[in-house]
Amino acid sequence: MAVAHATARLRLALAAARAARLAWRQVDRNAPGPSWLTALGPVIAAVAGAQLAAAQGTDPWLAALLGNDPDQADSDRLNPAALAGVTGDGTPLVTALQVPVWTALQLVTRGMPVLQAMARGQALLDLVVRTAVADAGRAADSVGMMARPAVTSYVRVVESGACSRCVVLAGREYSVSTGFARHPRCHCGMEPVTREHRPKPTSPKAAYDAMSDAERKRTFGEAAVKAIDAGADIGFVVNARRGMATATAFGRTVQATSEQTQRGTFRRREFERLKAEGAIPSSRSIRGFRPEAVRLMPEEIFRQAGDREHAVRLLRRYGYIF
Repeated sequence: MAVAHATARLRLALAAARAARLAWRQVDRNAPGPSWLTALGPVIAAVAGAQLAAAQGTDPWLAALLGNDPDQADSDRLNPAALAGVTGDGTPLVTALQVPVWTALQLVTRGMPVLQAMARGQALLDLVVRTAVADAGRAADSVGMMARPAVTSYVRVVESGACSRCVVLAGREYSVSTGFARHPRCHCGMEPVTREHRPKPTSPKAAYDAMSDAERKRTFGEAAVKAIDAGADIGFVVNARRGMATATAFGRTVQATSEQTQRGTFRRREFERLKAEGAIPSSRSIRGFRPEAVRLMPEEIFRQAGDREHAVRLLRRYGYIF
């Protein structure tokens, strides 16, 4: 079921990438900046919609896989909408999706032909979109598992066609609060571990053995395949951590986003919390209210929380569960 869950998320990412690519191809090459900004609205909607759909798949998947968790509070239900509209490191989509066109324009100013620069921009756009959707789905899985006391850890599930860095991590078990190591366009997933549910993970060697010769050479390279076939350990042959990171390691000390701090779930919850605590008058309207705090991303919450109970409280406060 974990593979099917990850595959469904991959389809959503590919659909969003196709929508973004179609919009990119309509950009006016004589004025790419203004033209892309004009087209950006529907692209943001497509990507955010795919993120929402990916996050909405978590609860049904966990319920089918694990059943109900009697220790899970009724208030600790995943809020998929809280994970749409931002990238895995907390950057609003409206900002992240402008990066490809500014990158293309910079390349043109450096002397690159416009068509070639736009092709580079399109490749970057594809990377941003697919990674954003995959990250939203994985974040939902992490939050959903954290909200279930029965889940103690997760096992990494490697997708078909995964790169060598992912293959060598196949089947590894991590604490439920450990950030998911991935690279751009990574679509690997995770499967929860409980006392009753112990997945049968696929080892790196089993994943390697299941590949055809062509797949092995494409994934590892011919020299590495010869070394592995001669008995070398896959983990020694491949530098597994190269290019891998969790969402909390992209050049930020604290992973947070101001998205939805001005409106939406977080703003409303923060307003109600402050009123209940007496920090603002009970007669005050929410109109004009602006929360002071940014919304922490789930992985940053896991990193900062002292224990599971603290993590769940923070997830609830920042609108990821309700």
